[in-house]
Amino acid sequence: MSWNPRVERVAPFRVMSLLEAAQAREAAGHDVIHLEVGEPDFATPEPVTAAGNAALSAGHTRYSPAAGLPALREAISGHYREHFGAEVDPRRILVTPGASGALLLASQLLVGPGDRVLMADPNYPCNRHFMALAGAEVDTVPVGLESGWQLDAGLVASHWRDDTRLAMLATPSNPTGHMLDAAQLRAVADTVAARRGHLLVDEIYQGLSYDLEPLSVASLTPDAFVVNSFSKYFGMTGWRLGWLLAPQEAVEPLTRLAQNVFLAAPTPAQHAALAAFTPECRDILERRRRELGRRRDALLAGVARLGLAPSLPPQGAFYLWLDISRYSRDSQDFCQRLLEEENVAITPGVDFAVSGGEHHVRMAFTTGVARLEEAVSRLERFLARL
Repeated sequence: MSWNPRVERVAPFRVMSLLEAAQAREAAGHDVIHLEVGEPDFATPEPVTAAGNAALSAGHTRYSPAAGLPALREAISGHYREHFGAEVDPRRILVTPGASGALLLASQLLVGPGDRVLMADPNYPCNRHFMALAGAEVDTVPVGLESGWQLDAGLVASHWRDDTRLAMLATPSNPTGHMLDAAQLRAVADTVAARRGHLLVDEIYQGLSYDLEPLSVASLTPDAFVVNSFSKYFGMTGWRLGWLLAPQEAVEPLTRLAQNVFLAAPTPAQHAALAAFTPECRDILERRRRELGRRRDALLAGVARLGLAPSLPPQGAFYLWLDISRYSRDSQDFCQRLLEEENVAITPGVDFAVSGGEHHVRMAFTTGVARLEEAVSRLERFLARL
C-alpha cells in the first residue's frame, strides 16, 4: 500500500512509547517516578469539574457553534483584558479541540507546498509536524544561551528567505521553559511584519512563569496568530480544549476550516471551562503555579549537585532541558536505561531537537518535591555507574 508521502515527514513521538513502557513497569509493581510527560499531578480544579458535571446534568451535549460558545469566547476576551491589558474582540477567538486543533487550523490557513516556516530548535515536535503535513518546509534554527533559547529578531532576520511565509515562536517554550520579554517579542513581530510574513505564537504555557510576568503577543500587535490551551495553566489536559486568536480578516476562512475539520470543540468541556476564569479557580491555579516554582527550584538544586544544571534556568512551563553529553550521545538509550535500571522516566531530547537532541534530555517537574529529590538520588546512582 502507498500513503500520502507527507505522513513520512512526521516522526514518532518517542516519549509516548517511553510512557507506555513506564506504565507497564508500574503495573508490574515497580515504583516509577514519572517526569516524562507535560502533565502535573494536579487534578482539574474543582470549580471546573463541578461546572462540567452541571453541564452534563443540564443536557449541554449538543454541538456548539464552530467557533465555540459565545460566552466562552467572551470569557477568553475578558482574560486578555484583565491579565494582559489587551483588547481582543471575542469574534477573533476560535475555540478548538485542544491547542492541536488550533495548530491544525493555523497551519492549513497560513502555509502550503513551497512555503517555508522558521522555528527554534529545540521545539515542540508537533509544531513542525503540522507544518510538514500542510506541505511546508520547516527551517529549524538552532538556539542556545546567546539568544536565551529563543528565536529572536536577529535570528528571524538572518534566516528569513524569499519563500519564508511564517515564523513560529513558543513562549514559554517546550522543552526549555524560556521566555521572550515584551521588547524581544515586539522586535520579532516588527521583523516579521517588515517582511510581509505571518507570526504564530504558541502561548500554551502562558501563566506558568516564575521569573518574568506573563505576557501575550496580543497586547503588542493585532496581527499575530496565537495558539493557547486550557491544558497547562488551567489543568484541563483530558478535556481537550484550546483556542486560536487570529486577525479579524482570518476569522471567516478559519471558521470554514473548523466547520469542515472538526465541526466544533467538545460542548461539555466548553461549559466547564467557563469556571476556569472565576476568582475561586484563579486562586487555586495561582497556588499551583507557586508550587511548581518550588518544584523547579528543588529540581534545579538537585541537578546542580550532579553538575547538570542548565546554563539558564527555565523562566516558565515545567521542564528542565539538560545536557547529558558527559555521559551519553544517545538520549533515547540513556532514558530507556534510566527507566529500566532506576525506574525514573524522563524524555529523550531527540523528540524535540533536530540538532543536538541526542545529548539532551527533558525532565518535567510535575510531581512533588519529595519525589523529585528521590528521582535525583536515583539519577545520581545511575550516573555513577556510567
